[in-house]
Amino acid sequence: MKASEVRELTIAELESKLKDLKAELFNLRFQLAINQLDNPMRISAVKKDIARVKTVLREIEIKDSANA
Repeated sequence: MKASEVRELTIAELESKLKDLKAELFNLRFQLAINQLDNPMRISAVKKDIARVKTVLREIEIKDSANA
């Protein structure tokens, strides 16, 4: 997921995406613990996606507070 794709989403979609990514990260960590993880690089990719979504949410929050 690219940053430009994340910026096109609405706030509700971003929050939903963040929830889904956190659930996916939990499942990946669980799979890692029981040695059933196929692609360990997926964990870092999901972490980066979570950071992108949180960054965009924060940018929106700052922009809204500046406009108010």
